[in-house]
Amino acid sequence: AVHEGQIVSAQELMVLLQPLFTQNSRNLVLFLQDRLSIDDFTYFSESYGNKNPFQINKLLINLLQEILQSSPSSLVLPAVDCKATRYLLSVLQESGDWKLTNVNNLNVSQLEVNASHPNLLVVQLQPLASDVKEISTLEAVAENDKIIGRVTMDLQEQGINFSVIYTAVRPSRISRSTGVGAELRRQLMAAEEEDSLLYPPLNVTSGNDTCIIFYASNFSLKANSSVLIDLTNATFLTQNVDISASECSDSNTTLSLKYTKPVNGISSLEIRFLMTSKFYEVSARKWSTLDSVEIIQDGEKFAKFNVFGISAPAEYSFHCQLVGTSNLYPARLVPSNNEAKNWDVFISKFQVQGFNIVNNQFSYASDCTGFFTPGIWMGLVTSIILLWILTYGIHMIMQLTTNSRFDDPKGPALSVPQTE
Repeated sequence: AVHEGQIVSAQELMVLLQPLFTQNSRNLVLFLQDRLSIDDFTYFSESYGNKNPFQINKLLINLLQEILQSSPSSLVLPAVDCKATRYLLSVLQESGDWKLTNVNNLNVSQLEVNASHPNLLVVQLQPLASDVKEISTLEAVAENDKIIGRVTMDLQEQGINFSVIYTAVRPSRISRSTGVGAELRRQLMAAEEEDSLLYPPLNVTSGNDTCIIFYASNFSLKANSSVLIDLTNATFLTQNVDISASECSDSNTTLSLKYTKPVNGISSLEIRFLMTSKFYEVSARKWSTLDSVEIIQDGEKFAKFNVFGISAPAEYSFHCQLVGTSNLYPARLVPSNNEAKNWDVFISKFQVQGFNIVNNQFSYASDCTGFFTPGIWMGLVTSIILLWILTYGIHMIMQLTTNSRFDDPKGPALSVPQTE
């Protein structure tokens, strides 16, 4: 029996998926995107005046509508625990001897599957929660639907029997607490609970110790103002990234992220974050700074960015809501050579620590947002203007004088010279 508010745990989800592991045809396709809720199938539909982006998934939508119409009472659908979907890929890999194949939307046409052994195809769909404003959520949903159609049609044409899981790392609609205490505190990873994280951060180890921790909710690049490269899933979810070239020391740390064929037309891409830790006599303590970011395309094209606004005490991590090349971001990447002008960088909920890591987790975070936010400055300026008006009004009232002479109705009229 399903009741309102029921949440399917990770163990219950594995029980529901168990038939996929025991059937004769053990070919599983996992379509994974950053966020999704069952309400999206109705919200992005023609009922809300939108052009329905779910063309391939019309069978699923029609099935849901038939169940709703045939149900004698209200239909209750349980939610799935975020932890269960967040670690679904790792659980699937451990559940059987799968041959893992990562598929992106650019190499679908070259997809070849050997049906002689179990296959697990992971298709990373375009993220919906992107900070790149040119891409609307509706367009991203429609593009993902086309990718699902191309993959399933290619597999059917090859005569391969398969099962499909369409899910996301987190729900797209979350009811948030409105408590006063939750609104006042800073939402940093050092203080947040694990359930609020989209996925684990990327850890770089030196021996048995973690020397670099890196996290971002969205990590995207744009080449030549046209080619979007989303590296979020490859960096944090599937961790399909080579970090072996990263270097750690007490004074200099380099985080190296190498990607193979991130998009069509780029065979290799390396991104380096260069950090230093120095002692400053003025503050009498060590500070860690992110000095520069480098992008190397195909081992030849070298782009370098100078970084402004990213520093923290050496014992702390650094956190910033928006980091990139835009002038509107509080932490900016400024092109240092001509090649860097061809790249745009978008990083949201950025947090990094390259020194003094304890217990393999972020330390207290120094945030890029100052205590005087634009709202506080507007309040102060408005208060000063109103206070000046009040002071001026009181001053003018104090300049008023009362009459020193009064007219006597029984005597002659009072005459006051104009000089007085």
